[in-house]
Amino acid sequence: MKIYPIETGNFKLDGGAMFGVVPKTIWQKTNPADANNLISMSMRCMLIKEGKRLILVDTGLGSKQSDKFFGYYFLYGDFSLDLSLAKYGFHRDDITDVFLTHLHFDHCGGSIQWNKDKTGYEPAFKNAKFWSNQEHWNWATNPNPREKASFLKENILPIEESGQLNFVDNNPSLQLGFEVLKMDGHTEKQMLPKITYQGKTIVFMADLLPTTGHIPLPYVMGYDTRPLLTIKEKASFLNEAADNEYFLFLEHDAYSELCTVQHTEKGVRLKETHKFTDIFN
Repeated sequence: MKIYPIETGNFKLDGGAMFGVVPKTIWQKTNPADANNLISMSMRCMLIKEGKRLILVDTGLGSKQSDKFFGYYFLYGDFSLDLSLAKYGFHRDDITDVFLTHLHFDHCGGSIQWNKDKTGYEPAFKNAKFWSNQEHWNWATNPNPREKASFLKENILPIEESGQLNFVDNNPSLQLGFEVLKMDGHTEKQMLPKITYQGKTIVFMADLLPTTGHIPLPYVMGYDTRPLLTIKEKASFLNEAADNEYFLFLEHDAYSELCTVQHTEKGVRLKETHKFTDIFN
């Protein structure tokens, strides 16, 4: 197995929305805001090469939305999915599987693109199986008012229409080669890959832990549908991560690719941050 971090782009979100009830005077110490109260975010995906399979975990925003839409999120930087794949000698047509942690637009938007004449949509990975789960798919295709703006039908329905949609069952290790942790606080049945790699455990954190600044339990996004459940899920997971020295792969942290956590008198806290290549060959 070989794992690569895939940078698909950077964007900005409102810091208050990202930290919920936590005051700005506290959260800005770890996630500094600009003059518009916006904090920097990454859309860092993961590429897993295992035998003949090339599995991409999440796909970023993509490029098919309108300039008005992208204007809300202040995209910046030079990263792109295609450039990141090319850095390691791959092309999107090489991808055999696209694993979607959940179907919010910043995680799955890159899965679908315009067709050649812009009359409709098509999968951006023509040779890939797309993986979700039945419960989350039902949740996303019949969205509640709170999440409706995050579940864009043009990102989701063309996956099913293509015939490339697959659902993770109760044995994801047999289907994909790694364990899957399901979490319900952020959205229904978000999936976190848990991977044994080079003798260590990596967990792809998606939106359970967006940045290192979100490690303390009350630091929960305003976007979460069930914030009290997020706190419970995060507490259980972070204790396990500290006990077992997991490496946490951070999808949205603009400054750190990996982190570890440790037990302290104040609860689980950040231990160290790392570049991926500092830890893994």
